[in-house]
Amino acid sequence: MKVHDILIVGAGLAGMRAAIAAPSHLDVAVLSKVHPVRSHSVAAQGGINAAIGENDSWEAHAFDTAKGGLYLGDQDAIEAMCREAPGDILELERMGVIFSRNEQGKIAQRPFGGAGFPRTCYAADRTGHAILHVMYEQLLKRQIFVYEEWYVTSLIVEDGVCRGVVAWDLIHGGLHAIGAKAVILATGGSGRVFLTSTNAVINTGDGMALAYKAGAPLEDMEFVQFHPTTLKDTGILITEGARGEGGYLLNTLGERFMKKYAPDQMELATRSTVSLAIGQEILEGRGVDGCVLLDLRHLGRERILERLPQIRELSIEFAGIDPIETPIPVRPGAHYQMGGVRTNQWGETEIPGLYAAGECACVSVHGANRLGGNSLLETIVFGRRAGLRAAEYVRQVKPRALSDATLRAEETRIRRLLARHGSERPWQVREELGRVMSQNLGIFRTQQSMQEAWEKVRELKARTSQVYVHDKGRIFNTDLIQALELESLVEIAETIVAGALAREESRGAHYRSDFPKRDDANWLKHTLAYRTPDGPSLKYAPVTITRFPPK
Repeated sequence: MKVHDILIVGAGLAGMRAAIAAPSHLDVAVLSKVHPVRSHSVAAQGGINAAIGENDSWEAHAFDTAKGGLYLGDQDAIEAMCREAPGDILELERMGVIFSRNEQGKIAQRPFGGAGFPRTCYAADRTGHAILHVMYEQLLKRQIFVYEEWYVTSLIVEDGVCRGVVAWDLIHGGLHAIGAKAVILATGGSGRVFLTSTNAVINTGDGMALAYKAGAPLEDMEFVQFHPTTLKDTGILITEGARGEGGYLLNTLGERFMKKYAPDQMELATRSTVSLAIGQEILEGRGVDGCVLLDLRHLGRERILERLPQIRELSIEFAGIDPIETPIPVRPGAHYQMGGVRTNQWGETEIPGLYAAGECACVSVHGANRLGGNSLLETIVFGRRAGLRAAEYVRQVKPRALSDATLRAEETRIRRLLARHGSERPWQVREELGRVMSQNLGIFRTQQSMQEAWEKVRELKARTSQVYVHDKGRIFNTDLIQALELESLVEIAETIVAGALAREESRGAHYRSDFPKRDDANWLKHTLAYRTPDGPSLKYAPVTITRFPPK
């Protein structure tokens, strides 16, 4: 059995930043179910926030973040992220990230929704791609070992302490125990709980489910962000940068309808506000074939080609529309999980030796609604912090022999799964789950819709335990992996529905037609979901308020 000082599960921005932050004398390894540059961070388009402008300040960034999250974010963590952001951006630049430049040759910044200042640094509309490839170069430079195309099936927790993982080797087949003094989960989001999503097919909430099954709570899972602008039918992301550059949202009457919903901020209101406005326009019959139109024509050919080249390519390729000449049909789509594995601002979970960072974690900097440009920032700041804190922790951990009990239990589980016979395939249940969640827990929610979802998700969970894996082989068995991913998805769906049913208010991304008002008196608190044999057990925790009292 291989044993490392630190094992990082997930090779996106948070995972690679954690690996790079750990001191070089430690034995650090990264495990990923895809090649690192295939991680979903590569799809981030619009930019990364930092108060590096002359008239900007980290305090203003922190205020915008707290306010944009409807005051549900923990302000100590928000302050840490915003204070450290400028240093992290300059560090990325030194590593080699090619940011777009302004006329003075400085890092260019564009306005994003909910921000009081243009503080989103960007690399055209391929910011995640630019940063991820530089991170991978740094990984290679440090000769950090990567388990490429491995899938973690379980955490190894002994005497209440995380001591490694059990993982399936996709390329060669078979389960292996990998020991570690510290494990950092950086597995990204769970957008594939919904049928159409901006997320890659790999975003199945694996890390959240691993921690949840091991006994760590998931926090604020009811808050799922729907990005206002995704391409019709495919759910492909159309970056907020398109509106940051000056794009208009139009209804079927040709009106810039945001003047009714957010007359001051217009298209650059917070994401939950814009998504609800688009949803309302479509609901009231002012949509265009179930969408609204994103109009970039007035920006001109040159600016679109310079600032939004990928958006043009995606529109032509997947919608048959050239935004230089024609508005793009867009509608809200599942995009980002504000909740995740509960951690403090150093990535520590309730299980000693287990850390989490990035979208799979809930440090709670986003509260009820994430600001665009803060997700990439979170991966970098808290990925780095988790790497540093895990390095401190492993210095105090004495080596000890691992029991093979978890490995044996997982081998038995996988053997039974492969031996099972039946007619229902994992993809069928996954598709039905996505449809149920999209229909009942979209941008508008009610007691009735969520109750229906609850009953259906419970039924799908039971069916998941009976799915049939057609491929019985060991080599690159994607059928098996899909069955295991489905187990993660139903666990995550259950926590989303349970938290949403209980929260009798509207706040940010959680909008209930039957409780349309925000209720700070009763609901300014975090939802914690603990796993039990009967489903999620909910508890609540206070929100940390420092300098910005709720308004």
